[in-house]
Amino acid sequence: MEFKHEDGQIVKEQDGKAVGMIKYRKLDEQTLEAYSTFVDESQRGKGLARKLVDELVEKAKNNDMKIKPTCSYVVNLFEKEHDTYKDIMK
Repeated sequence: MEFKHEDGQIVKEQDGKAVGMIKYRKLDEQTLEAYSTFVDESQRGKGLARKLVDELVEKAKNNDMKIKPTCSYVVNLFEKEHDTYKDIMK
């Protein structure tokens, strides 16, 4: 799956339309805040939100950063999958 990395967001497009995105901001040199996740109704239930989070996790890891989740989806995912995300959480 290909994602478009833009300033402050990672986007999944289909037929030239954004069907999913995760928005983030840099809080400091070591921390990204994941504050919004959106998936179009046509793509819900297909795991796209999780893939967007994992794409942001890879970005953070590649830059030796942590993620502070404030978006409810990311907060819940990090809690539910604590063992998977414990090393990236701030």
